[in-house]
Amino acid sequence: MRSPASEYRVDGLLKNPHVQSVLSSSPWRRHAGKVRLAALGVATQAHVLDLPEGIRLAGLYIAAPTPRADGALALLLHGWEGSAESSYIQHSAAELLAAGVSVFALNFRDHGKTHDLNVGLFHSCRLQEVIDAAKAVHRHYCPGRFAVAGYSLGGNFALRLALAAEAESLPIDAAFAVCPPVDPSAVLRELETGPPFYHWYFMRKWRASLRRKRALFPHAHTFGDDILHRDMRGLTQWLVGQHTDWDDEEAYFGGYSVAGARLVSLRVPTRILAAADDPVIPIASLRGLQLSDAVSLEISDHGGHCGFIRDWQQHGFAEHWLKTGLIAVLDGVQ
Repeated sequence: MRSPASEYRVDGLLKNPHVQSVLSSSPWRRHAGKVRLAALGVATQAHVLDLPEGIRLAGLYIAAPTPRADGALALLLHGWEGSAESSYIQHSAAELLAAGVSVFALNFRDHGKTHDLNVGLFHSCRLQEVIDAAKAVHRHYCPGRFAVAGYSLGGNFALRLALAAEAESLPIDAAFAVCPPVDPSAVLRELETGPPFYHWYFMRKWRASLRRKRALFPHAHTFGDDILHRDMRGLTQWLVGQHTDWDDEEAYFGGYSVAGARLVSLRVPTRILAAADDPVIPIASLRGLQLSDAVSLEISDHGGHCGFIRDWQQHGFAEHWLKTGLIAVLDGVQ
């Protein structure tokens, strides 16, 4: 395991983790991301992937304006209740495209207004369909090199994709995870005991998603508003009991945990970026990871949750970190 010192530095109010976390998904940051993509003059193509068992997932493909000779493509994965158009995905896409790496930004089930594509609800243990989506993207676009990168829950999925790569014959050349929830149980405890804003923020988005799903498939989803009024643990317990095969929420959390020694067998070159002041992901869970020599864990003092914003013009460190790390792997310099 390599643990390099973080190059991320910030001053003043941007040292505040809550400022970082709020700015990361703010309208200003989203606007800045759209401006960056527009300046590249690239065309975005919507693509619905038809997967095994009738599952359909959607995403956005953007070809690099001046592609690398190796035809590299990066699969980008958003966080819980984010989308392929989340600000951090847009900024990451812009950085990669400018470096010649094409991008496919995938929407998880029930994210990015794709609720109508599948009857069943999203949950975080639906790894196989994301593996199948990665295979479909690779099969369709035939990249010479293939990487996966994710933020928050997308980072957790990226790590699990890398872990499954060999068994699934998925040719992943590199994986990147920003602020991944490696221990989901610890994350819920953090949300239950930390600043109430974060619990409120995620619950507001989750409830809206479930309402949309119920409106689209009223005969399949008959839950009442009493269910939606539960807190995060209560709603998770309902989801696990009604829509998964796990016995309880702790078993469910274990189903997508990558904590402890679970990444020891990881052989895909992998980089993880985390912030010591993340108000959502307990840093102790990341410091407690046992990692293989293929994995690099970088922890900065500041950055909040998926923030790492450098200045008030919304320039970010995380997307630069992703770009430079991927180019180093592609060019054989690690």
